[in-house]
Amino acid sequence: MKCPKCKSDFEQLHTPLGDVERCTHCKGLWVDIYELEDVKPIAESLDTGDIEVGKEFNKIGHIDCPVCPNNQLLRMVDPKQPHIWFESCPTCYGRFYDAGELIDLSEYTISDFLKKFTVKERH
Repeated sequence: MKCPKCKSDFEQLHTPLGDVERCTHCKGLWVDIYELEDVKPIAESLDTGDIEVGKEFNKIGHIDCPVCPNNQLLRMVDPKQPHIWFESCPTCYGRFYDAGELIDLSEYTISDFLKKFTVKERH
């Protein structure tokens, strides 16, 4: 499989909690929706990319699903942490998280709670 953002190869990470694909270049992560909650406790060991690189790749939109041919991923916002924007496939429901986003998603803090009230709409 190829990364939908930078087109580099994915490496498969096998864990006791589920399998995740990580891009060998930008370190973005492809997670099956049914494994997402299972892998959150080990997010730090999976999401090893540079957060600043992840922020740059997060600006890229209109990308295709690496699993479902000719399916464009939808830009989504996490309802509990609206500062986290990720991409999701409308067919297989897989999700792509840029570097740093899975760790952020797995750590819901009081700061995240307060961000709900201060995050401005992104375009």
